[in-house]
Amino acid sequence: MKLLRRGDSDNSDKRDVEVAESSTAKEAESVEQAGKGRPTPKRRDAESKRRGPVAPAPLTAKEARARRKATRGSKEERKVAAAERRATAAERRARMLAGEDKYLLPRDKGPVRAYVRDIVDARRNLVGLFMPLALILIMAMFVSPALQAIVTLAMLIMMMFMAIEGVWLGRKINNQVRERFPDTPDGGFKLGWYAFVRASQIRKLRAPKPRVRPGDAI
Repeated sequence: MKLLRRGDSDNSDKRDVEVAESSTAKEAESVEQAGKGRPTPKRRDAESKRRGPVAPAPLTAKEARARRKATRGSKEERKVAAAERRATAAERRARMLAGEDKYLLPRDKGPVRAYVRDIVDARRNLVGLFMPLALILIMAMFVSPALQAIVTLAMLIMMMFMAIEGVWLGRKINNQVRERFPDTPDGGFKLGWYAFVRASQIRKLRAPKPRVRPGDAI
């Protein structure tokens, strides 16, 4: 009888082990199936989990300054980064002044605007005297009231001729642009104003720099 009871207990233990193993296998299979059914996590979510928890926000201004100082790097590293930024900005400005379309401002981009700049730069414009005359007027205000009146009258007369020349230049620019680029939507007052502003600037201060000399054929 004892042998029978011992055999029964051994069999029951084996059955308990098998039941436990089968339940564990089923749970693993269900977890695997549930994982397959879910969408694949995004890369930034996975990276954030790998990086660990985000550092808490600083509680005081002193702590915030210390954290910014730690993340900025050393003084030498900041000097190197600043030098690289200045070199990059200088290179971009040089290419913009050279007329490379990629580095131009939106108002200056395109073959139409380049053509307008060439037309303006190839002639001597009366409106180009506006800035020098304005400086003379300002200086005359500190010299003599009588001289100021004369310069002011001359300035008004010059401005009238400048306005006439600006209207004439705008029409000329639009006509030549329509002949060279018949399909362009760029034109009208906006294009004429662009040419007028270009012509009113001192030649050495124009950006992009002139590609032609006064008197060159365009």
